[in-house]
Amino acid sequence: MFKSKISIVTFISVIIALIITLLYEFDIATFNNEFMMVVRWTVGVLLIANALHKKNLTTWILTSMVLGIFIGVDFPNFAAALQPLSSGFIKLVKTIVGPILFATLVYGIAGHSDLKQVGRMAWKSMLYFFCATSCAIFIGLAAINITEAGVGIDIANMPQEELPTVTKNNTVLESLPEHVHGVYKFTSFFKDLFPENIVKSIYENQVLQIVVFSVLFGIGLALVEEKKRKPLVDFTESLSETMFKFTNLIMYFAPIGVGAAMAYTVGHLGVDILKNLFMLLGTLYLALIFFLLLVLLPVALYLKIPVKRFIMAIKEPVSIAFATTSSDAALPKAMSAMEKFGVPRKIVSFVIPTGYSFNLDGTSLYLSLASIFVAQAAGIDLSFGEQLIIAFTLMITSKGVAAVPRASLIILIATADQFGLPVFVIAAILGIDELMDMARTSVNVVGNCLATVVIAKWEGEFDEAAPYRD
Repeated sequence: MFKSKISIVTFISVIIALIITLLYEFDIATFNNEFMMVVRWTVGVLLIANALHKKNLTTWILTSMVLGIFIGVDFPNFAAALQPLSSGFIKLVKTIVGPILFATLVYGIAGHSDLKQVGRMAWKSMLYFFCATSCAIFIGLAAINITEAGVGIDIANMPQEELPTVTKNNTVLESLPEHVHGVYKFTSFFKDLFPENIVKSIYENQVLQIVVFSVLFGIGLALVEEKKRKPLVDFTESLSETMFKFTNLIMYFAPIGVGAAMAYTVGHLGVDILKNLFMLLGTLYLALIFFLLLVLLPVALYLKIPVKRFIMAIKEPVSIAFATTSSDAALPKAMSAMEKFGVPRKIVSFVIPTGYSFNLDGTSLYLSLASIFVAQAAGIDLSFGEQLIIAFTLMITSKGVAAVPRASLIILIATADQFGLPVFVIAAILGIDELMDMARTSVNVVGNCLATVVIAKWEGEFDEAAPYRD
């Protein structure tokens, strides 16, 4: 009863504080800074009290996100100094990625699955990924053409930051005629699928290379006679179980890492950044919401997936992805959440890692939207056909992109340069890229989690009762 009262009081306080903040930000009412700080930290104390009583990791993560915003607003220098905690958390999570992918994939293929099922899962996953990312691209194009967020932008007054460096084309590409450049880049993508050194791939966090190696290793192990196969299968089973337990331990640090990430973002950028480029930011968030409601939700309803239970299952990995802007940080928790939701481990361990390279719904939508925004801001009128060529080029070039903050920005810069779009406009929007990255990374995680359920349903192996178990 006491816990319920705390939750109700906290909820009411958050609503009141939100109303006061909106009145203050839009100059409808005047409050001094000291009053606003008291409002914020009163809510902060109530959120901490609520989290202490609930003793729930998700509650602590969400509480830490809000506290991080407050620290960023009121103590920006202190917030900026917290950035190493966020980086440390992401580094800690990345230590899990290589071993957990290798162990779960090899065990799933050699210990449980027959090789025909691996092939079936591969083509079904690719078909679903292609449909989902294509929908995302078209929604991104539609959104930016409707809002025309880039038209009439005063680029001179936009926040300027230094652009990330883009690797130049290699000498082989430069020596080839221009009409075969596309073929070279397409075949180069397949070359990059294969690791020259698996340890190097794990060190560099090349998820797709780890997946390819693990799948081939698992197939090779499945072809070995039972007596010699069993020790390695048992080892990978033990390793996967250990890495999931290891993940649970690391997640106790998640509230600190997530809170520090949010504090650094707000302290570094300032809340006023939300007022700049509002049309672009708003267009992206609305387009992502439309994608969730018009594409992913109908898929879930058609397959009779319990939507509320699904949301409860993915809220932890999504909140981690939102605050850290890193899909990798959410990967271990997303895998364990989907397994608990009723998707067999062999499907989870294949679909989610593969989706991290081929099913970047949020990133695909962002890239199509941002590329047209750049053209609009520069006053370049692109035909629908030209927009489609740019969008689908982005979809191909983004495959295999590292699931790290701002990786998609590198792809956007390279593509803008290829199509003659002005790169300096991208430099102007870089100031809010972190805020956009939060949303697109979260949608990437949602899309990949849903994909595991879709493939499990398609394979007839989804545990229908699992979502309803406590």
